[in-house]
Amino acid sequence: MRPRALIVDDEAPARAELRYLLEEIGYVQIVGEAANGEEALVLLRSIPYDLVLLDVRMPGAGGLEVAAALRDLPHPPKVIFTTAYPDHAVAAFDLAAADYLVKPFDSDRLRRALERALGGVVDDGEGGGTAAASAAGPAETQVAPLSRVPVQKDGRTVLVEPSAIVYASAARGYSYLKLSEDRLLVTWSLNELERRLHGHFYRTHRSYLVNLDHVRELVPDFKGALVLVMNDRQRSRVEVSRRQVRELRRRLGV
Repeated sequence: MRPRALIVDDEAPARAELRYLLEEIGYVQIVGEAANGEEALVLLRSIPYDLVLLDVRMPGAGGLEVAAALRDLPHPPKVIFTTAYPDHAVAAFDLAAADYLVKPFDSDRLRRALERALGGVVDDGEGGGTAAASAAGPAETQVAPLSRVPVQKDGRTVLVEPSAIVYASAARGYSYLKLSEDRLLVTWSLNELERRLHGHFYRTHRSYLVNLDHVRELVPDFKGALVLVMNDRQRSRVEVSRRQVRELRRRLGV
């Protein structure tokens, strides 16, 4: 049986668009819709859902309040936030959201969110799936590099030059970009950033992607690994796993 999903959004066109994308993907069974938080909670307490796609700002109870209330259910559904407001992502992840989608988003981004929330591979409807595309190899190499990285800050979209990124760190499926004097949340996972940021970026650790142009010092630790001291204002320290040390030294010419 396909996972049971509830759509919650106060705008009918937004619910219709989300329903269309979900039906196009075909991975979940849409069992209901709600136009506000109160309606959503009545449905979620009456029917066992596997997933709720939840808007943030709605009349009455907002999406964050609904997500907080879900924690009291015996078997709470996974939550994917779908919103036009990017500035609530940190609060959403504090409530254990599976993903946070900023409108507008396409079916590919929604498919990745479903995979993150429900596990497994979401079929693309053509006999293959995300795993098949990854195994094929060429899809990984055909991704265009980012000229600038869009991030959300104070309700605005800021375009960050890759050269300004000191390093990126993993954050529950999203990432933080560390700049010289700032730290910003970006709506890509570290794996996605690694694919899109070419040039002098190197994955030193499963949790870090480093711009080698910003490395100030290499400090060996007692386990045979390294710690990088970066040239941001805080002189941040970034781990290097032991298996990455040799290649990193080669990249840096040391």
